Amino acid sequence: MENNKWFRTYLFIWSGQFISMLSSYAVHFAVIIWLSLEHQSAEVLAYAGIAALLPQALIGPFAGVFIDRWNRKRVMIFSDAFIAFCTLIMVFILRNDNPDLFWIYVLLGCRSVGNAFHSPAMQAIAPLIVPENELLRVSGINQMLQSVSTIIGPAVGTLAITYFSISNVLYLDIIGAVAAITSLLFVSIPHLKREDTSSVSAVFTELKEGLQAIHQNKGLKYLFIYAMLVTFCVMPAAIMFPLLTTGHYGGGKWEMSLIEIVWGIGMLVGGSVLGVFRIKTAKVILINTMHIILGLSFVLCGGFPASWFVGFVLATTIAGVAMSIFSAAFMTIIQEEVVPHMLGRVFSLYFSMAILPSIIGLLFTGLIAERIGVANSLIISGALVVIIGIISFVTPALMRLAKKERRQTASST
Repeated sequence: MENNKWFRTYLFIWSGQFISMLSSYAVHFAVIIWLSLEHQSAEVLAYAGIAALLPQALIGPFAGVFIDRWNRKRVMIFSDAFIAFCTLIMVFILRNDNPDLFWIYVLLGCRSVGNAFHSPAMQAIAPLIVPENELLRVSGINQMLQSVSTIIGPAVGTLAITYFSISNVLYLDIIGAVAAITSLLFVSIPHLKREDTSSVSAVFTELKEGLQAIHQNKGLKYLFIYAMLVTFCVMPAAIMFPLLTTGHYGGGKWEMSLIEIVWGIGMLVGGSVLGVFRIKTAKVILINTMHIILGLSFVLCGGFPASWFVGFVLATTIAGVAMSIFSAAFMTIIQEEVVPHMLGRVFSLYFSMAILPSIIGLLFTGLIAERIGVANSLIISGALVVIIGIISFVTPALMRLAKKERRQTASST
């Protein structure tokens, strides 16, 4: 939908979301440090990861149906408010000297429910505001903002957990949610009015329509499958990065923070390239290439000797670049290939379909860390991602999607 004021509208949204992302990353990293240093357990980190992902994966597809029905601006506002409320409860639980991890997991799960509505709604509003020829650049700028948050957030989180208790650090997340809600109050986001049929059969019918939108487009279907497989390989390994830093490379909280920061720098570089320049390379080609680079980076992260911490830093930076470009290009393809009134369902399905396999991997994180070691698990995960990237290049339906994009680009110039 063409909108001459789209940039000013998105600027308001970006401003609030940036503050929210920055505070969320700071709090997330502070919690990771607290769990890592307090418990020194891969299983604790894995269970926390599962708690933060499983509810979103399970209810995500159904949330998408209602995101497409409801006003997406209101969905984001209420989601932010609910997440902040869950964080406030965590504040009081963590004030105890020996907090029960069970309730931490429960509240992380509740926050995940909020994210199940917020994340797809955020992605689904872009085509309602931004001209189609600007979508990739906007995705790049989104990645830049996320990257800056991942650079500054860990440093803020490390400083906060150094000087304040974990319960007080959580207030940062609440402040960020207030900023995000406030920014949304000042913008107008188009609402696609639809007949609100609340029967169970209608919900499942609309969910089926979202699945068909993916299945009927063979190129998009394979894009989803390969993205899911990459997430399945990457997620368990990514959860263990703090343990790789402290265990294999012998680092502490500041080394953990540095790894998060350079990951963010890499994502900033990738997002900047897409946001500043008009990339003519087909987005499918970008995605396949980034799979290979991401996989090789993980292999290096796990393969370097313990004394090569600098190499670990460089490989993590490259992985951040690859992940940023992959994410932006992938989201843009979905926004271009799927009609706006179905985007909520399709994005929710993707988030759920990508998360569920990774949860299976997380269940075995503790076993993997004990049996083969954290470093070896990264090598294996990275090698599998490289193979997926190579297979992507020889998948005819996926490459036809790239040819289609080239023809559209040529006809518009």
